[in-house]
Formats: sequence, structure tokens, C-alpha cells
Amino acid sequence: MAAAHLAAQLAGSATAGHLTKPVLVPLLAACAVLRGGPRLLVAALLCGWAGDVLLQFDGDTSFLLGMGAFAAGHVCYLTLFTAGGAFADRRRAARTAAGYAVVWLAALVVVWPGLPSGLRVPVAAYSLLLTAMAAGAAALGPRATAVGGALFLLSDTLLATRLADLPQLPAADFWIMLGYLAAQFLLSTGRYGGTTPFEQPPRTNFVCAPP
Repeated sequence: MAAAHLAAQLAGSATAGHLTKPVLVPLLAACAVLRGGPRLLVAALLCGWAGDVLLQFDGDTSFLLGMGAFAAGHVCYLTLFTAGGAFADRRRAARTAAGYAVVWLAALVVVWPGLPSGLRVPVAAYSLLLTAMAAGAAALGPRATAVGGALFLLSDTLLATRLADLPQLPAADFWIMLGYLAAQFLLSTGRYGGTTPFEQPPRTNFVCAPP
């Protein structure tokens, strides 16, 4: 399904993209449920699904609501990572947070002048929360989780450059969605690899695959 959606992005088929996008993250949520994943993980994915749906509508209201849904998902992820011990090593967590803070500030400086005035503060607040989630994913330790957090930040930064009317990559929609889907997959399945502190024994032998 993810391949079909990404192909639609490359082909510029808005209809196929709108039909396939709302299906992708619920598949990951269903996988997490079948594997006995934490409720916060399922909640994070469902918040992402709500954001996906809301962002398909035009207008600032839908955009803000969609951003709010994603923000709620980041809170779920960050809470899960914290409970898993992401910030137990304070020195490592501080170094990680400092590095991501530099990235956040640099990105904000680039996009701020071009952002619509009514979206500047909400985008800055959202991006700070997203950056905190990515830092938590990196501090947690497993490579897949860390890469997932970084890709989520990268994908949304590319989206912010569009809002700021900055030059775009060729096939920008494809790259944004590729980064986003890879991020959600890595964040939601990293715990199944047996390396994360909050791993729980799966209830089934069901194997998660990309949506």
C-alpha cells in the first residue's frame, strides 16, 4: 500500500494519493495491536492517522487541527520513550538534546521569514515538540528508533519549507511522504527488534511489514 501511495506521488495522481494515504498508518496501528504493543504506541499512530486525514483538507483551520493531531502523537511517543529510559543517562540525553536544539533553531531561522504570520508561532511550537520527540528517540538508543525520529523531523522540515515558499526538491511530495512513512514504520516497529528498553513479549508471532 505504501508503494502504491508513493507511486501516486511520483505520478502526480492526487486522487490515488488521497485514497491511499488514510489507509497507511492504521495498518501500522493494527500491527502494533496484534503484536501487543504499548497503548501509547497505538495512540501515537492513531494521532498520526488523524493528522493525515485532516491535512488532506484545504485551509488554515484544517492545517492547524492536523498539526495538533500530530503534536498529540509526538507527546505519546515522547512519553513512551521517557518511560523506556531515554533520559536516564543525563549526560547523553543532554548532548543529544543540545544537538537537536541546534538543528531546530537553524531550521526555524530558515523558514521563519516565509511562513504566514498566523502560522509562525504554531509551527515553531510544533517543531519544538517534534524535535524533542526526535531527541528522545535518539537518546533511547536503538538505531531504528533514532533514525525514525530523525526522518520524521526531516520530513516535516521539508513540509515547512513549502509553507515558507522556499525552493523545493523535484518530486517533493514523494520525498516528504517517503520520509514520513519510513519514520512511522521505524518508530512503531523498533520495539519489536528486541533492543528497546520497553520491549514486551509479543502476544502473537505476527510479523510487521511496511504498510
